[in-house]
Amino acid sequence: MRRISRITGIHLYVEGLIKDLRVQEIIRYLLRWMKGSHADFRGNFFRYHLNSLTEEERREQSEQLAEDLALLRIRDATCRDLSDRRPMEAEVAYERRRIESEDFKSFGILYDGFGLQGIFSSAISEDERGLSHCHIIFTNQLLGTWDRNDRRYHARVSVYGFPSIISTTGVVEAPAKPREFYLKKQLGIPLEILKHEFKGRFIDYRNPRLTEVMKGYIMQALFFHMTGNPFCDNQDCRLYNAHWQEELIRAQLDGEYEFCGDHRRFLNRLLGISTNS
Repeated sequence: MRRISRITGIHLYVEGLIKDLRVQEIIRYLLRWMKGSHADFRGNFFRYHLNSLTEEERREQSEQLAEDLALLRIRDATCRDLSDRRPMEAEVAYERRRIESEDFKSFGILYDGFGLQGIFSSAISEDERGLSHCHIIFTNQLLGTWDRNDRRYHARVSVYGFPSIISTTGVVEAPAKPREFYLKKQLGIPLEILKHEFKGRFIDYRNPRLTEVMKGYIMQALFFHMTGNPFCDNQDCRLYNAHWQEELIRAQLDGEYEFCGDHRRFLNRLLGISTNS
């Protein structure tokens, strides 16, 4: 692993209404591995970082954020250039409500993930922009990144960087379901029947296992922050980059262990545990 950045502060946020996510349980989990670090839950991201401004500054900043967010909507998954259009007033009004509300619902809109990351980063105060601070945002919005190979946007669970963003909607929508699911769907079999038939083979909305799944993704965010590499090739390790729902379930819920030998040894060194294996 190329580098190790010591983290003193881990700051968790939510953005939008996310049911079944137990943030305090996630904090207890990550502190098992990150002893010596402070972790806090700051609630809604926009509200936390805008509250330090004056009322006039907050109004101006919210309006600018709403316009910037509206520009990141992906209308055509095959078009990478988002700069050649102006957002409609209805889109800006939607984003304004999203910024002002703590429990805003997701409506399936796909956003450019790295663009969204840039907007979040600009809202963080300068004294918390160093590598000793790790900011992680859980959002109910759907993230997309451009794939150079097939030249289109694809939905993602996460975008790691400063800050890292993890989409609970993406957990459901981004990794592919079993191939047979799509074949039977093309035959016209109703969705509810398919969900019953394939139950347990993919994560769906309102799943009580969401928090457990998120523990693995938050560890990926921390590994990216510390080493620059959030992923592992071992399918039983929580750092495995799953592209299929069944891979995600194996890595986060049904694996033989939490972390592979290499990543477990790395974490043990952080904990001050010596190992000869």
